[in-house]
Amino acid sequence: MGMVYLTGAGPGDTELLTLKAARVIQTADIIIYDRLANPDILNMAKKSVVLTYVGKENKKHTVRQEQINEIIYQASLKHTNVVRLKGGDPFVFGRGGEEALYLYDRDVAFEIIPGISSAVSVPAYAGIPVTHRGVTTSFRVVTGHETPHKKISQLEWQTFLNDETIVFLMGYHNIELITSKLISLGKRPDYPCAVISKGTTPEQRVVTGTLENIVKLSVGMPTPAIIVVGEVVTLRDKIQWFQPK
Repeated sequence: MGMVYLTGAGPGDTELLTLKAARVIQTADIIIYDRLANPDILNMAKKSVVLTYVGKENKKHTVRQEQINEIIYQASLKHTNVVRLKGGDPFVFGRGGEEALYLYDRDVAFEIIPGISSAVSVPAYAGIPVTHRGVTTSFRVVTGHETPHKKISQLEWQTFLNDETIVFLMGYHNIELITSKLISLGKRPDYPCAVISKGTTPEQRVVTGTLENIVKLSVGMPTPAIIVVGEVVTLRDKIQWFQPK
């Protein structure tokens, strides 16, 4: 039985991959990767590696999570080094905890290799610090992927009314719901907001606006995209540094 490395691929820029992640990718016998992992990373692997795609996107799950868990397990029975490559960090809305528990219940050895989360790195590449002295001392990361009539309505929206930065991951398809909900609860319509598409990559696009107009301004933005709500968005005018090639 082999070792499984639940590995974070980072936000997109291949140079943001950790040294440890690069090492296990180079020695992997099989790589089980998702849609958000930069495919260029796979070029680091040896020629004999087995590549297995288990990507998901909005409303289109190529493989269900339960099946992915079993694919990883079966791979551990056949291969010595198994890399489960996930965009960002495995434990930040990456369902890496579920995969780890599945392996634990079957006595499979595993290791977690954290990745740089898009929650902080993508805003950084857009020139938006998630915290800034005198502006906000905290930030939260929220999933925006639940459906409007189910889990997303269970979020504690009332707690979003202070001045901390809110980063919504996987929320672009629900951006109208998110912004209208915040306004209805008392957030200022002119409160700063940004949408960052394909952050840290040459295709990065950034749109800034307010809760009131960001939906209109960001129409047609390619995914993956994150939403940043907070006064820190206004700092982009001076801090933006990354010019996509």
